[in-house]
Amino acid sequence: MNRFRASRTSVSGSAAVAQLRKKAFNSWAAIQDTFFSTKDIFERHRVVFTVGTSIASVATAWFGYSLRHLHDSKVDQRLESIEKAMKNSHLSGHSEIRKIVDSRGFSTPSCVATAGTTLIIGYGLGWRGGRWYANRKFRKEQMKMLGQLKPRRWQFLGRVTTQDGYILSIQRIPGVLPEGKAENSIPVLLQHGVLMDGVTWLLLPPHQSLAFLLADNGFDVWIANTRGTKYSRGHASLTPEDGSYWNWSWDELVAYDLPATLHYVHDQTGQKLHYVGHSLGTLMALASFSKEQLLNMLRSAALLSPIAYVGQLTSPLARNAAENFIAETLYWLGIHEFVPRGEAVMKLLRDICKKPGIDCTDLLTSFTGVNCCLNSSIVDIFLDHEPQSTATKNMIHLAQMIRDGTITMFNYGTEDENWKHYGQPNPPVYRTSIPNNLPLFVSYGGRDALSDTRDVRLLLDSLRDHERDKLVVQYREDYAHADYVMGQNAKKVVYDHLIAFFRLQ
Repeated sequence: MNRFRASRTSVSGSAAVAQLRKKAFNSWAAIQDTFFSTKDIFERHRVVFTVGTSIASVATAWFGYSLRHLHDSKVDQRLESIEKAMKNSHLSGHSEIRKIVDSRGFSTPSCVATAGTTLIIGYGLGWRGGRWYANRKFRKEQMKMLGQLKPRRWQFLGRVTTQDGYILSIQRIPGVLPEGKAENSIPVLLQHGVLMDGVTWLLLPPHQSLAFLLADNGFDVWIANTRGTKYSRGHASLTPEDGSYWNWSWDELVAYDLPATLHYVHDQTGQKLHYVGHSLGTLMALASFSKEQLLNMLRSAALLSPIAYVGQLTSPLARNAAENFIAETLYWLGIHEFVPRGEAVMKLLRDICKKPGIDCTDLLTSFTGVNCCLNSSIVDIFLDHEPQSTATKNMIHLAQMIRDGTITMFNYGTEDENWKHYGQPNPPVYRTSIPNNLPLFVSYGGRDALSDTRDVRLLLDSLRDHERDKLVVQYREDYAHADYVMGQNAKKVVYDHLIAFFRLQ
């Protein structure tokens, strides 16, 4: 019995030690995150911090000396009144009375108080002011991109109309060319994934986001927004309140949205362009390439977290939704717009994220996999803009891919319905056949629950005959789905390599 008690005590002790180690590790990680975040903000806005702290110091010193001067004046007035009252008694002279009443010229407590006040005000004006300035600047740049402010460098280009009547917004960031370089910038089109919009490429600070980095490296950046998202809800004859407006899946994104956007950029610039897709943006490109569409307008393509085969994805949220026919149930209930961004839901998420000890990056884990490199503050920015609406039919199409493990067009459920739409009993298959000489950059992560490594290998197997000098494959063991657009180190480990790849084409 004593031996059992001893072993039980040992086990509980080791468990407690392990728990303490985990808490210590998490605390140290939080300290490091705070340190690097503070260091990053200070380095980017050191002028604001320096000026703010200097103003605080001067203002506090002036205020302190003003109070001291006022105090001395009051003392002198009181001394004069006392001296007049006591002259007849000849008790003391002015200097003796001053020695008795006046305080010392130098007071340690007053100096400490002044220094403390200076530090507090300096913190308020310097650190808080600098952080406010940084956030305000970032928000202003986001608003420029979204067309809510008239920019100096940014251009909000209005609308692109698809053949089936949808009106899409597109934004442009003209590239910054070296002085004296006259030729036009090479265009790059950025295409977001499902439940996202063009803001995907602006969630990170300007010196880390792919859109800004490409522009700063001389590329002419164009940002697409697919139908149904916040800034692409127009239509020639329908409104988002009409059920017919949402009668589409990613088949229509391949057939209409992507061609319209690519043609628009090509016509505006007169040049072939680079393409960057993330998540569903990669599937749109692959499906389009399989039909040999648009290839004559492309220089190269970059696929981040490529989605082609999804039969082996490990995302519990996505797989459970597919296997339980959640999207089909919503469609049967007459819900044609899939809206993950309800006001009550977003308020609840924000309230949860504000609670101490809650790491809101965990909210993404059940859907994207365990992201390695997200700053907790990036989730607040994410929730301000994402997720976006899509068609319930689009979610059904993705669910079909998960259940069947194939890449086909939308399955209407019966042979008769498929005959009506395709002239055959089963939906046509998209072949992942890409010309062997098209330059490709593929980057995928080992922790990605949506773009599982086994599914990506199926895609890479289809590229085994690709010209070796035209294919670059990057594998990041620690990366998950959201790291590619929100990871703090994405610039260093992905974007810099991607930009170097574009420069070679």
